Amino acid sequence: MQSINNNLEKLEKEIDYHFKNIKLLDKALTHTSYAYEKKVESNEKLEFLGDSILEFVSSEYIFENYSKLKEGEMTKVRASVVCEKSLYGIAKKHNFGDFLNLGKSEKVSQSEVRPAIMADSVEAVIAAIFLDGGIEPAKKFILSNLIESIENSTKHIGQKDYKTVLQEILQKNGNAKIEYEIIKESGPDHDKIFFAEVKCNGKILAGGDGKSKKLAEMHAAKKALERAKKL
Repeated sequence: MQSINNNLEKLEKEIDYHFKNIKLLDKALTHTSYAYEKKVESNEKLEFLGDSILEFVSSEYIFENYSKLKEGEMTKVRASVVCEKSLYGIAKKHNFGDFLNLGKSEKVSQSEVRPAIMADSVEAVIAAIFLDGGIEPAKKFILSNLIESIENSTKHIGQKDYKTVLQEILQKNGNAKIEYEIIKESGPDHDKIFFAEVKCNGKILAGGDGKSKKLAEMHAAKKALERAKKL
């Protein structure tokens, strides 16, 4: 019989949901490596269900709140927030790694829990919340962790590619060497801010920041274009 992690009350506070059946949460945190060793059920089936709930809730929210987006744009927004990187960030934010049931193979070979395992556990926890309390608390957990990412993602849908425009302008009269460099990053792993500089033939044109390296470079290119217009 699988023993229940006595520290799960801490995780309940982290995710702001109290389980009526705490065994569901424990199962959601049980990786296949542990399940194989202890001959118990893993969280794989919960992952399957949680993935569907996550897709539905995020799709519904995007559909209801960003109705001006085209179908393809809605799909891009959803894909950007319902992905391993995003779910890993949620798991890190709520310290899922401290509560996961992992087998010896994972504990020995990994100094830190693999992002894929962390991301899968988020889907499993979503399913556990749904089975324990229904769709509303599951929706609350999902949206409280994804609304900001959805909003940020929609801001960049259809965004003009400033890097391409800058390159075309600078190379109009010859082969200009354009380089982007990430000069600094700050913040915790789940909420990093990157700072980038764009250079032309070694000369710094502008800098910019963003929640990803790509966005930081895009913002640097945008600022370089804005400065060029003022000249």
